[in-house]
Amino acid sequence: MEPIPLSLPILMDGATGTELQKRGMPQGACTEQWALEHPEALLELQRSYVEAGAGVLVTPTLGANRGALERFGLEGHLEEYNRRLTALTRQAAAGRALVAGDLGPTGQAIPPYGETPFEALVDLYAEQAGVLLSAGVDLFLVESVMAMAEARAAVLGIRKAGGDKPVLVTCYCDDEGRTPTGTDVLACAIVMQGMGVAAFGLNCVDPAVAEEQLTRLHLYTDMPLIAEPSAGLPETLSDGTPAYQDNAGEFAQRVPSWAAAGVRIFGGCCGTNPGHIRAMREALEQIDFSAFPPVAKDPDVIPCASEKEARFITPDVDVGETIECTPDLVEDILEAEEERPVGALRIAILEEDDLEIFAEEQYAIKDALCLWSDVPELMEGALRVYQGRAFYDGTAELEPEVLERLSRLYGLIVL
Repeated sequence: MEPIPLSLPILMDGATGTELQKRGMPQGACTEQWALEHPEALLELQRSYVEAGAGVLVTPTLGANRGALERFGLEGHLEEYNRRLTALTRQAAAGRALVAGDLGPTGQAIPPYGETPFEALVDLYAEQAGVLLSAGVDLFLVESVMAMAEARAAVLGIRKAGGDKPVLVTCYCDDEGRTPTGTDVLACAIVMQGMGVAAFGLNCVDPAVAEEQLTRLHLYTDMPLIAEPSAGLPETLSDGTPAYQDNAGEFAQRVPSWAAAGVRIFGGCCGTNPGHIRAMREALEQIDFSAFPPVAKDPDVIPCASEKEARFITPDVDVGETIECTPDLVEDILEAEEERPVGALRIAILEEDDLEIFAEEQYAIKDALCLWSDVPELMEGALRVYQGRAFYDGTAELEPEVLERLSRLYGLIVL
């Protein structure tokens, strides 16, 4: 993927939805539809962000994928909405800011949490990403990630659409750093770094939570981090509309701490407004980023991840006995992790039928995973459906060029 076409640090814009509500958008409305019916409100808001110092404007297309639009009966407008909203955002940017195509949750989940096959989820993102690419976005923002499969499907979908533009990914999490589906954001960061995203971070979280969790991510990642917190906890008005404090000064006071935690891309989510972006710009101008020392990392500690957990191995990790993909795979995984824990487990993919079993049962894996296959196509198939970051111990004699490709696309770690 291409590098971000701006030097760090980067200041993005703030909230769209809560600001459009101030300008008359009803609670519960389809943001994309309302924005197109009231383009003057969107343009005024986005131009205000540019004037405040934002170098990146985000298209208001968070819910412009087929899955999200279906809830409003608007799926037939997918291409129109993405094209028109990108054109309006580019008009507001007027050459003074880059345009990021926003991809959000689809409302779909893969088994066992839902009924959408993973490749169908990839296709949902590829469909929207293809339109955004043809509409001329400069980069992508995969935002409000709530499940590992969403993040992975979005990145793979962008690639499937032919996109080599930079991809930024942000998760939503609770105070403990867990997404609503239970994934540790550190696990998601490890997977996203392996897949080559340009930057990773958090959005729509409390500013204090952002600082705590980003500080933790900084210890184990090498990519720029993103801070897009909300303006804090809102009060709910009588009509159900959230009301946030106009706390731009207090919000911006946290910018130096975020910078010390590895944040190099700054912005705001719900409740933030052009005043917050202006205050952040002023705070950024006072920071000497070259003064922050790099985090010392042990080269023998290798970060891996399952769908929900971050795991760390060393080059001499013990993988135990090889597990084959039988109808008892879940039980075998649980036994390997609970009754004879060795730090990691190895699962063999020996034939095509194994891929279906593995895809259905991989959710049970918590420890670091060593994938084994001597057939490149089977190895790739397993890596594609595994919602984590696996490693390879070198015992299957796969060709170096195959391993390099699998590492680049899926983050495979080669010991």
